[in-house]
Amino acid sequence: MVSKTPKKSEYMEFRLPRLLKDTPTTIFLLIVAMVFSFLLGMLTNKVLYLENAKKIAALQTTPPAAQQTPPAAPTEDTTPKQVSIDNDPILGEKNAKVTLIEFSDYECPFCKRYFDETYEKIKTQYIDTGKIKLVYRDLPLSFHANAPKEAQAAECAREQGGDSVYYQYHDEIFKRTTSNGTGLALDQLSLIANELGLNGDLLQSCIDSDKYKSEVEKDIADAGVVGATGTPTFFIGKSTNNGTITGTKLVGAQPFSAFQALIEKELKK
Repeated sequence: MVSKTPKKSEYMEFRLPRLLKDTPTTIFLLIVAMVFSFLLGMLTNKVLYLENAKKIAALQTTPPAAQQTPPAAPTEDTTPKQVSIDNDPILGEKNAKVTLIEFSDYECPFCKRYFDETYEKIKTQYIDTGKIKLVYRDLPLSFHANAPKEAQAAECAREQGGDSVYYQYHDEIFKRTTSNGTGLALDQLSLIANELGLNGDLLQSCIDSDKYKSEVEKDIADAGVVGATGTPTFFIGKSTNNGTITGTKLVGAQPFSAFQALIEKELKK
């Protein structure tokens, strides 16, 4: 007689009733195991809950000092500095009550902006009226290729015509340059001299000899000492007999009103 093999579905339905019938002890043990598993699950969940609660409480009670905060941005040093006019060119009355020292770069776009927007107002209201004098000191930045030679060229122009001619030459460079390093071609430097009535060939020879290279480099070194790290940087203070002022620093192409406030403050002292 061939016995019939039950299908899988029949096996699943068949097995448990037979187990219940034949092994009551096994059923009892199964029930005990299920109860034990249930209690163990509850205990595990309680332990995890307590651990999470401790972590949350620890985070909430962490003192503010232990929390990471971004470092504060460095602030500009605005304390007055002892700044010398050195032997640099002066524009205005040499005995003026207030001195404005400018560290600048002929190829700096912000220096040109200051020249275009503010310089003439200061000149008209304060320099031409004898209230202040301007001292221009060189700070050609390393990434402005033509600025060092332009600074030397202005010194060469001064050699031929004095401080007044220096500032005429200074004005022409700023009027003509488009800035950003090579805004004025170096072959224009002797042409500017000719147009101002100077000897262009002599000026070019002076430039090529690097006669005033050390003068420009001294200005750069002095700028570093007084914290003039960018251009333009200005110092405004009462004039002294020894040529060293206690100057308040003003950085960048500031509006005329910023200069006016500091100048007026010094004039009242």
